[in-house]
Amino acid sequence: MTFLLLLLVAVVLGIIGTTADDLGYLLAVGVVLFVADVAWAVTTGSRRARRRPVR
Repeated sequence: MTFLLLLLVAVVLGIIGTTADDLGYLLAVGVVLFVADVAWAVTTGSRRARRRPVR
């Protein structure tokens, strides 16, 4: 749920930053937020994928 919310915020900031005049920093913030969100999802997913050894 958090992943999708942050992804949506990054997309909205990117759209606002591209369409509005002199708001390029919002595009930069959106891109940074998107990259951080994807990195967080990859690290969280890799932790969940590990299996415990069978005893």
